[in-house]
Amino acid sequence: MSKMFIENRKRFIELMENGSIAVFDSGQAPHITTDQFYPYSPNRSFYYLTGLNVENCRLMIIKNKKQFLTFLFVEETTEYMRKWVGEKMSKETASETSGIVSNRVFYLSEFDGIFRNAMLSSGGFGFEPPSILYLDLYRYKVNVKPYALSQFKDLIEQFKELRIVNANGQLAYLRMFKNEFEIKQISSAISITNVGLNRVMKELKNRSNESQIAADFLHEITLNGSEGKSFNTIAASGKNATVLHYEDNNAELKQGNLLLCDLGALYQNYAADISRTYPISGVFSKRQKDLYAIVLKANKMTIDYVKPGITWKDLNAYAKSILIKECKAIGLIESDEEITKYYTHSIGHFLGLDVHDIGIYNKELLEGMVITIEPGLYIKEEGIGIRIEDNILITKEGCINLSESIIKEIEDIEKYMK
Repeated sequence: MSKMFIENRKRFIELMENGSIAVFDSGQAPHITTDQFYPYSPNRSFYYLTGLNVENCRLMIIKNKKQFLTFLFVEETTEYMRKWVGEKMSKETASETSGIVSNRVFYLSEFDGIFRNAMLSSGGFGFEPPSILYLDLYRYKVNVKPYALSQFKDLIEQFKELRIVNANGQLAYLRMFKNEFEIKQISSAISITNVGLNRVMKELKNRSNESQIAADFLHEITLNGSEGKSFNTIAASGKNATVLHYEDNNAELKQGNLLLCDLGALYQNYAADISRTYPISGVFSKRQKDLYAIVLKANKMTIDYVKPGITWKDLNAYAKSILIKECKAIGLIESDEEITKYYTHSIGHFLGLDVHDIGIYNKELLEGMVITIEPGLYIKEEGIGIRIEDNILITKEGCINLSESIIKEIEDIEKYMK
């Protein structure tokens, strides 16, 4: 297991400039109120480089010409911790999990001193002092300050000679390519999601509120080995399904409406992301069938179109062309431009340690990448929202639908729900 993380670090180090130092933090559980905290979830890039699933840890890598040094810092257990929360991960376990040699694993309290030693003009580790500092400066919004700038504020202010470089560029490239182990983890998350969706279909006739659907899914995937949901479940019925990221999940389920489920299980930090649309009554109406068939056709044909060498732009254009043609055929639209009224998002995204995994979207798709294909139609005036999403592994000559076993044909859904 540690071999994978050793290899991940090796690939990252190859992309580092000479005379540089990189620092990553595992993150901490955010505070809710008084003495309550949100569940901890590791910084995914830190996990990718170390395999550690614990908070208050740091990774430091120094590279100079042909040499590099790797250090790991873990939290030391105090007597207070032992009484109230138990033992923290030991240095020995951290070394074994990450593959970082034991004499390079220290307590977090030693981080500042070792970092300063690396910056000594005399060369604290026999290296020239680094001139570049790599930090993961990922931000989910342009106007949001990257967390690492706050986390390492003291270092940045103390060592102003360091040029800050965003390590997210290198990590976005590396994390696009999944190895055999990662594909297995994603496949496990998908299999558990399938079990959860079967529970949803089975119980839908007995439920009266969207919140019960979200509860059914979470209960079932937890029973089957998931750490929980990979993102906030969308259980959107009727007109709520026309809101792309609807998360309220508190409306009444009404016979005759559709239920759009966009959800996924989390398995050992790897995510599934599946969308399916079901008739609450167990049977699609004629109108619902016609619209569902269009989305299903776009889903299946776009999956067949996936292969190495195409781009996201190609995929988006191809999927949209199918939706345009079929929507014209039923009289939903007259001109190509009108499709944007009913289909407003892109065809998919990268999938992995994050649901919307980091990656480079202006490059060709290549073997080893895992992506989603998720066409949809959202007709607000009719209270109908339909999305069908699968998780796709790009292979040497084409692709494999990792979620193929999750039923999506109209007849199969109606038969299962009956």
